[in-house]
Order: sequence, then structure tokens, then C-alpha cells
Amino acid sequence: MRGKQAIGAGALALALVSGAGWAAQATTSESATRQAAAATAPARAAAVDGYQIVRLPNADVPNFQRRTLYCPAGKQVIGGGAEARGNRAILVGSFPTDDGRGWIALGRQDGYSTVGISVYAICANP
Repeated sequence: MRGKQAIGAGALALALVSGAGWAAQATTSESATRQAAAATAPARAAAVDGYQIVRLPNADVPNFQRRTLYCPAGKQVIGGGAEARGNRAILVGSFPTDDGRGWIALGRQDGYSTVGISVYAICANP
């Protein structure tokens, strides 16, 4: 009996150590998942000095004509986007200005000579 109890105790110790390893692995995996989620969460507006979104409302312009939106004085663009509106409208380009102070968008609409374009810029203090 004594041999069986010693084996049983050894097996129990191994199971406890293995279980602790699994628990530590699960905790590490959960922690890593939470950290990854926090890293990919959108930054809060308050975290960026002078954060501001400016908009150039939708307007019909000739196909391929650029619409340019600038940040308020003293701010730089840190992102932006655009939308093409209309039947079979296509956004052809959406990119920052060369000087980094604004955002440009252009598009086209199949079968029409004009397209509706809206432009958005995310601005912040440099």
C-alpha cells in the first residue's frame, strides 16, 4: 500500500504542478488578449493635443475635380477621409495635401458629368 500511496502522491503533485502551469498559461493568454485589445482600441480624442474633426459637406463637382479641406490655422492633418455620393459614384482619391495641413478628395460618377464629394480631416496641434 505504501508504494501505491507514494505513487498517488507523486501523481497528485504532478497534476497540481501541471494544473498550475495551465492556469498560468490561461492567465498569461487572457492578459495578452486584454493588452492586445487595449493597444488596438481607438485613441481618445483628449489624448491628442488640439484634436478636431473638420468637414467639407457634400457638394456636386465635375468628375475628377479635387475638393480640398484645410485644418484650422496652426493645426496639422493627422488623418482624413472622403465619401463619393451618387448613382455608381466612385471615390478615386483621398489623401493629405503636400504641406500636411489638409485633405484632398476626388471622384467620378459613371454616366454623369458630376459627383457628390464630402471631405473629412482629422486635425491636431503639431
